[in-house]
Amino acid sequence: MNHTFSLFQSMERDKIILSFKGDITQDLLASVYQIMESRMDQDKTDSKRKKRFYHILVECLQNVYHHMEDFRNVTELDEISDGSAIFIIAKAKGEGYRIITGNYIKKEESEDLKSKLEKINSMNTEELRAYYLETLSTTELSQKGGAGLGMIDIARKSGHKIVYSFDGVTDTVNFFTLEVTIN
Repeated sequence: MNHTFSLFQSMERDKIILSFKGDITQDLLASVYQIMESRMDQDKTDSKRKKRFYHILVECLQNVYHHMEDFRNVTELDEISDGSAIFIIAKAKGEGYRIITGNYIKKEESEDLKSKLEKINSMNTEELRAYYLETLSTTELSQKGGAGLGMIDIARKSGHKIVYSFDGVTDTVNFFTLEVTIN
């Protein structure tokens, strides 16, 4: 029981509003959006910040949702995880929010994603806008339905660098953590 109180204190200290570990489903996403709408109304969050927050939240959670299917039946993970994901929504300093997601990713895809994130993080506002437009006009939709615009859009809308990490899990799998701050 002491562990529960310790977890509660940690969540209080880190200003966690909502956290979830498990399978991300469309029904869950709808519930999360409703919960956050209610919370932001309660906090009297201004409409501009709300709109940016929801846009980024949708991008982050859809990204996790679409990449979870790659790990539904990975026997390599059976002993350590069910292949599910995690997300956390917390208050940031001031009036802002933080969105943190974590999900498994194939190591072979990690290097490409890391390069893309480094490129995005090296750009200023105008460069990001140009890169977004260039990517929009020159990229085809992937099998998962995206054109690679999500991370660019997250950086553009948040106005912050994307914080990320890749933790090795097995020889072929990493755990990808993404953190975005919205002021």
